[in-house]
Formats: sequence, C-alpha cells, structure tokens
Amino acid sequence: MASHGFWSLGGDNAAANTGNQSPSTTRAWCQAAAQKFPGGIGSKICALLNVGDAEKAADPVAKQPPAGEAAGTCGCKKSCNCNKAAFSDLYSTDLLPAMDGDAKTMTFLQEVVDILLAYIVESFDRDTKVIDFHYPNELLQLNNWELQDGPTNLDDILISCRATLKYAIKTAHPRYFNQLSTGLDMVGLAADWLTSTANTNMFTYEVAPVFVLLEYVTLKKMREIIGWQDGRGDGIFSPGGAISNMYAMLLARFKMFPEVKEKGMSSVPRLVAFTSEHSHFSIKKGAAALGIGTESVICIKADQSGKMMPSDLERRIVEAKQKGFVPFFVSATAGTTVYGAFDPLIAISDICKKYNVWMHVDGAWGGSLLMSRRHRWKLDGVERANSVTWNPHKMMSVPLQCSALLVREEGLMQNCNQMHACYLFQQDKHYDLSYDTGDKALQCGRHVDIFKLWLMWRAKGTIGFEAQIDKCLELSEYLYNKIKDREGYEMVFNGKPQHTNVCFWYLPPGIRYMEDNEERKKHLHKVAPVIKARMMEYGTTMVGYQPQGDKVNFFRMVISNPAATFEDIDFLIEEIERLGQDL
Repeated sequence: MASHGFWSLGGDNAAANTGNQSPSTTRAWCQAAAQKFPGGIGSKICALLNVGDAEKAADPVAKQPPAGEAAGTCGCKKSCNCNKAAFSDLYSTDLLPAMDGDAKTMTFLQEVVDILLAYIVESFDRDTKVIDFHYPNELLQLNNWELQDGPTNLDDILISCRATLKYAIKTAHPRYFNQLSTGLDMVGLAADWLTSTANTNMFTYEVAPVFVLLEYVTLKKMREIIGWQDGRGDGIFSPGGAISNMYAMLLARFKMFPEVKEKGMSSVPRLVAFTSEHSHFSIKKGAAALGIGTESVICIKADQSGKMMPSDLERRIVEAKQKGFVPFFVSATAGTTVYGAFDPLIAISDICKKYNVWMHVDGAWGGSLLMSRRHRWKLDGVERANSVTWNPHKMMSVPLQCSALLVREEGLMQNCNQMHACYLFQQDKHYDLSYDTGDKALQCGRHVDIFKLWLMWRAKGTIGFEAQIDKCLELSEYLYNKIKDREGYEMVFNGKPQHTNVCFWYLPPGIRYMEDNEERKKHLHKVAPVIKARMMEYGTTMVGYQPQGDKVNFFRMVISNPAATFEDIDFLIEEIERLGQDL
C-alpha cells in the first residue's frame, strides 16, 4: 500500500489519513517514531516536543502565558530532557578540528539535529502556532543577543538555537500563506544540509565539480522546458529574482551597446526600459543600480486583471523614440506579485521584434507553471524571449534561495561580465574551461543553490512538481469559488484568478451596508491590517495584504505550500470572519 505521507509512521491509525488530513496531535506519530528512528532519535523528538503539553494555537478566549514567563532550565520555555550538563563545560574549541574532538562534535551535532527534527515535526502540526509573536522590544528584553569578547559554552549555543526557532515563523505550517515562498520539502532540506556541509564555492570546476555539472544539466533542462531548441543558451543561479532581473537588464544593455562595459553610461545615448505598472519593484531597482535611473523605466498600463496592455507598450516605445531615447529592454511579467497576472507574451514579443528591443520575462512567480501541462499555456510565447527569470523557491517549494536566469544567446553572459582574474580562471588548466562558470557572474563567491533543486527533481520527477503545482492552483480556485458570492466578501477584480493569488476585501458587518463613498473606503482600508495583526497575535494563520493603485487595503491570498489542504482554506475563511466580526 502506498505511503500516506509524513504522518504514515503512525501505524494502522495513520492509514486513515489522506493527503488532505493530519492527526490532531503528534502523540501517535511520536510513538511510532520512537520505534522507527535509530539511536533513540524518535524518543528525543518526543521529549523535545513535550507531547500533550506543546504550545497550541490559541483559542480566542484562552489565556496565553505572559511574554516574560521564566524560561526552563534549558532556555526552551518548556519542560524537556535537554542535557545541560553535557555541554556546560564545552566550547567550540573542543569540537573538530580539535584533537580528540570527534566524539564531542558528534554529540553536539546530534543535539542540534534533534532540535531541528523537533521543530520540523511541530511545523506540520496544525495545533501549533504559526507564529509566537512578540514586539521587537519584547524580544530584545527576553533574549540576550549582545555579542561579547569572550566565548560562550555550547550549552548556551544550544539554548540560542532553541530560542531562535521558538520565535521563528513556521513557514512550513499548512496555514502559513503570507509570502510567495512557503512550505518545507524534506528532500530539499536534506540537500541544503549537504550543501552547507560541503561548504564550497561555485566559481570553478576545480572546487565544485559535481555542483557545477549539476547546474549545467539543470539549466539545460529548464531551457528545454521554456522551449529553446535542444536547451541551448546560457544561464546562472543568482541570489533571488531581483538579481536575476538585473542580470537580464545588464545583458540587454551590453547586447545593444557593448562599449558600455569599459566606457560607462557616458558612452551611450539615453536608454529607456519598459515594464507593467504591476511589475515587481526590482525592475526599477535594477535600473537604479546599473546607472540607468528609475526615471528611465516607463510603466505600461495594465488592464483590470493586471495584464500589460500591448497597445500602450507600443505607443510608449514610439513616444520614447520620438524624444530621441533608445528603447533597449522590455520586461514582461509571468505572474505579477499582487494579482498573479500573466502578461500577453506573444503580443509583447511581436512588438519587441518590430522595434528591436530585448524581451525579458520575469517569471519569478509564475515561471514554474511551465512544469504543468494544464497551466503552461499561460506562458505561451515565453520561448520567444531573450531571457527568463524563474524562481524554483516559490511554486516548486525549493528551500530559499533558488533563482535562475535563463538566457537564449550562449556566450553573452561571459562576454558581458568576464574580467579574466588570473588567480581563479587560469587559461592553462588541464580540464575544459567552459565549466569554470564564475567569470560570467557578477559575484565572485557564489552559494551552491543548485543541489536542492536537482535533488528534489530527482526525488519527484517532473510529474511530481506538476502535481504539486496543479494542487496549489486547485486550492486557489476552491477559495475563489467559496468567497466570490459569500456575504461579506468582495473580489478586487472580476474573473477567476490566473495564478494562486486570490485578492479580496473582507467587509465586516459594521461597514457591509455603508454607502460606497470615501468614508466607507477609509474604514475598509483599516480592516485588513487589524485582522492581520490579530492573526499574528493569536498565531493561527498569516495572510498578506496591501493596497494597489487607487484600491484600499485588501487581502492577497497566495498558495504555494504543498502541505495546505481544502480544510485549511475553510479554516482561513472562518478565521478572517471571527477576527473581523467586531470591526
């Protein structure tokens, strides 16, 4: 019989749990884990979790322990079996590479792993809080985080680890919907641990042979999925979508005016870039960083659903040319941050071709839909782009951070960015120098972001990612269908969401029947922030909100967490109504 997932350790009782359910407590899981895990790890997890007494998501009327309640002897604010004595006389200098540091290192790291495993199990338990919220001044008073000249013992180090996780946001929690990056994949987590253990740099094959080859293989596969023939082209993993977008702008400028690399902006005419008024702020930030200037980024009108209007794009390009400016870059968006809109890529690519302008697709949020046969049509025309940003750390739930820039023209990145540092990129090495990828990056030191994506892809297969993405979109459609005609809810724009973004206002009874005027808008603007604050204080869930243009604050629900279920969507609706009924 197929496994029912994370909670299948619970034995026969767990068989009743489907992928849309989880036990109400962790007790059954811990009993099975105590037998299943070697070396007593399961028992340690249960002790750290303190099953039966764990801090639960607060009932609205339940009394919460005071913020300043005294910590337990171990500092984790709960009764536990932490072995304080074992580490109170040990310091980091007692660990490897110290002489005879092997056993002490193993014991210390095992304790750290136990802390992490306990936190992972808690993160998936719906009865635990998403957040144990404290105001900044409270956290600073509760914890001594000041740095000192002398060392602290390993017991204090473990206390710091527990305290850090106690106050951390449980981003893996099935009811955490606050950001585009949510969830925690176990294979991805294992890969991240391995990457940190390997602790190497991505700039040359000689110091990262396996990781460099995995990046080569994975980027080629991603280019094939985009639709570039035989996966040809180039690419690199960068520290987030904002940097990937800036790379694209940098390449577009170099492609049109290669002399800018040596002579700077004074050697080129006034350049202008174009992007949707709903696009990510990183387009303007990139223009500022590259010396192009934010005033040289022209924002194109979007329709009521958030899609860029091609007619306005062409009009603004013509206007810019008539003023003597040089259009060099158009950034279309595949999955806008707030509405989740997909710009019409085919029409935009026709305009870019007509005026010889570099076409970039910011698919940081929506690019992963290329993995879904059901939804990839939303990116029709992406294969005509010159460059594409794609963030697997969003819809594919790869641990942060994991962002790729894909480029259609091979060799352009190298020509644009290389500096021929002879202490790294010697030309007389005994292997194929094309695998020394560091000189095409802006960074020198570059983190290994590839392994977690590659290992998850091996574990899931493309069809596994497809199923995960399709499920998230199904959940968003479920939410939309439940609230679109529900009393007290109003959609921000008409029509079914294009991505997992569901944008809506909740109208409490107190303003539900007010006349639609400025006074009503003023009241409505305050609703989402208050409900969000209450969510965080109770710790039950987290959802983002924001204004957009002339629209007052509204909720932006996004779903990228594979652990979320239909029941979690139902809970969210009920929680919003509970927390906002008196407003």
